Parts: sequence; C-alpha cells; structure tokens
Amino acid sequence: MDQEGESSADIDDKAPPDVQKYDRFKKVDGAEYERVNEFLRDRTHITAREWAIARLCSDFRTETGVEMTKIGDNLPELVPFMTDTYSPQAVNQARASFEEKVRMAGATFLYGAMSDFFTAEELDDIMYEATEVAKFLLEVEGVELSVEDELDAEDQISQVMQEVRQSSAELRYEECPNCGHERNPPSEEQPTDEE
Repeated sequence: MDQEGESSADIDDKAPPDVQKYDRFKKVDGAEYERVNEFLRDRTHITAREWAIARLCSDFRTETGVEMTKIGDNLPELVPFMTDTYSPQAVNQARASFEEKVRMAGATFLYGAMSDFFTAEELDDIMYEATEVAKFLLEVEGVELSVEDELDAEDQISQVMQEVRQSSAELRYEECPNCGHERNPPSEEQPTDEE
C-alpha cells in the first residue's frame, strides 16, 4: 500500500509502543487546533502548540534528554488537535517559547504581588482564577485530582502568597504601614554622617 493509501490504523501500528498507548489528550479528541488555541489564549499566555509540546517534552524525557525526534515525528498520534509532524528543532523552539512565557508570567505576577498593587483579597482572587485554569488543563491531560489534593494545594499556595506579601512589605517599608512598628531599626554600631 502506498503512503496515501495507508489507513490511520496502519500508521498507528508503525508508531512506537509508548506513542501508541499515550493518552494524555484524549479528552480533547476531535477538537480543532483553533478552538483549543482560542481557549488557551483567552486564559493564558501560551498557545495550544506550546502547551501540547511542553507536556510531551515532560512526558518523553529520558536520562539523556527529551526525545524531540519521537515527539515531532508522532505529534498527530500523540495530540489529537495537532495535524502536522514537527522537526526536532520546531519541537525545541515550542518548548523554549513555553518556558520563556512561564518565566515572564511568573516575574510579572510576583512584581504585581510584591509591589503592593493588589490587596490580599485581590491576590487571593487572582490565585484562585489561575489555580482553576491550571486544574482544568491538568484534568484535560487526564490527571485525576482529589478534592483533598485540591484543597491542600490551595492552602499551600495561600500560605506562600501570605509570606510573599509579608516579605515584600518588609522590603518596601522601614515602618509598617498598618501599625507604625519600625521594621529595621538602625544598628547602634553603624557610623553616622557626623563621624
């Protein structure tokens, strides 16, 4: 049978066993790339391509690195909404783009949190919305989250955010803006300008 006459079953039989049994994106089977991309762009800074490839790079990591060729050659079999194969370079570029966007989003968020632009309640709302989107994406990938795990993660995130707010306030103010307590009193051993 020539290349054009091959059925999807024939193509699946040629895929490596780990590709054949990979089922992370089965919940979006039948979805079109544009629809997945639009959903992500409305809620995150990443594209469907970057999301899928970052997930694959994490799942197809070996002791010697990421299996870029395997991911690129089998992309349509691994991710239902991806229709073309990718070169290893294109896989690497999408992964690098994802990593850069995560770093930039993290820096932007922390600056907003540390700069006192938001109240504690507003930051909690932001974290809640971000957590809901992240949980949804994990569920689409097939991750089963128990209610207990969700609550534990939310508590940990809330605790970290309280520490971020407290630490950033200490960096910004010598005197507490709420109670007037002096945060970093000058040491008596420090020389003054008059000495």
